[in-house]
Amino acid sequence: MSKKIAILSFPRKRESRIFYLIFLFFFFFNSLAFAEEKIPVFPTTPVDVYAIYTSLVVFWLAIIGLIVVIKMKLNEIERIQKLGIDKEDSDAPLLD
Repeated sequence: MSKKIAILSFPRKRESRIFYLIFLFFFFFNSLAFAEEKIPVFPTTPVDVYAIYTSLVVFWLAIIGLIVVIKMKLNEIERIQKLGIDKEDSDAPLLD
């Protein structure tokens, strides 16, 4: 064997050999994974498609609604802090 066909020859260092074997292992098993039967993610019937997309729309509207509510609460907290209502008043009368 000549040195020109070094692409297919096995590397000499141990670390290189391990890397080479791992690369070949993943390369061959990755190509075998594509030969498996493909499972459809979304159903093909119109009723099921409608139900899935409706639930996705409701989910994202709920997420957007939660973000709006959190933003409103943060604005309210900021307004209270600007007014100074959250601080204790030392001159306030005590109830005994």
